[in-house]
Amino acid sequence: MPRAGLDPATVVEAGAALADEVGFARLTMGSLAARLGVRTPSLYKHVGGQDDLNRRIAALALSQTADAVERAVEGRTGRDALAASARAFRGFVVAHPGRYAATIGMEPAAPDDPLALAGQRLLGAFSAVLGGYAIPEGGGEHALRMLRSLCHGFATLQAANGFQWSTDIDESFEWVITFADRGLRAM
Repeated sequence: MPRAGLDPATVVEAGAALADEVGFARLTMGSLAARLGVRTPSLYKHVGGQDDLNRRIAALALSQTADAVERAVEGRTGRDALAASARAFRGFVVAHPGRYAATIGMEPAAPDDPLALAGQRLLGAFSAVLGGYAIPEGGGEHALRMLRSLCHGFATLQAANGFQWSTDIDESFEWVITFADRGLRAM
């Protein structure tokens, strides 16, 4: 009998929160069970094991990232949309480094996989941002990869305390946004 109050969504959210605290690589079914005050086998009533938990956390993280970016860019275009999307993405990754780490390299199992659907929402939000620029035919995927690389790289380095010099991190990030905007406008 499942423990009262536990369901798949609660288990996944608790796993995501624990991953943010201890790091995604250190998240185990045992540590999650301890956090929830249950025995490890009890979790298998809600998730199919570590791989299933990891996939669900990745889908949750992509969905939450898409929510943040979509909210940030609503009603904005051009540089304003670019800056808002980049800041929202960075903010999510810095606040939730463990759950975001679950998204890296996780492949959807099918087109209707929640992971694929959440990933498409995030790409759609970034594609809408890029729609404010005159990107040449065939350059859309390159522009998406550039934008994701800039945002992902900066945010994951910041989340891992990878910027250990005195220059203000926010100032550096604004420089990155300006650089991307100028590059996209030059296309």
